[in-house]
Amino acid sequence: MYKVFINEKKLILSSEPQNSPKILNYDGAHSFDFAIDLLENTPSQGLNIYHSDIDKLWTDFKQFFKNIEAAGGIVLNPENKILFIHRLGKWDLPKGKIEAGESRELAAVREVEEECGIFDLELKDFINPTYHVYTERDGQKVLKTTYWFEMFYNGNETPKPQIEEGINEVGWKTGEEIENIILPSTFQNIKLILNNLKNKNSQ
Repeated sequence: MYKVFINEKKLILSSEPQNSPKILNYDGAHSFDFAIDLLENTPSQGLNIYHSDIDKLWTDFKQFFKNIEAAGGIVLNPENKILFIHRLGKWDLPKGKIEAGESRELAAVREVEEECGIFDLELKDFINPTYHVYTERDGQKVLKTTYWFEMFYNGNETPKPQIEEGINEVGWKTGEEIENIILPSTFQNIKLILNNLKNKNSQ
């Protein structure tokens, strides 16, 4: 099963029907045109497209878009606070595009270093990828896959925002601050990855 966010609304791709506001049996590219129109241009809050061959469904879906891969970090410190950035009115986690020839791991660490101004990060576990669709200025639809890694920082540097990337604030947030400040003003993908990390660490 894949969860892709379009216009902050959830598109579920699965092998069997799921609980969703609208359910559609996959019938080719028309299904994807319908999904984009429904989630971008109507009040509908979600859609499930299903097909018995989930691998074919996912392959077809990826081929429908321009694909971009990124990597990012969920960075914790000894106080169990998580490092967040604030950009364009939203709270986010540090991330960015994977450069040519660069591994996902190296890209994730580099992006945290560049966007937050801290170094000597300890790379820990891979959490999972997240997916979202957006439209470029030329109208092209992009599927962005972001690979998320848990990291640990035990240094003394004060995080500094990468102003030239539009980041105006960066800082460590407690669980209470995440609940009251971050979650009401962040993206669905960030909520999803934070929840996945929480579930992983509670096992």
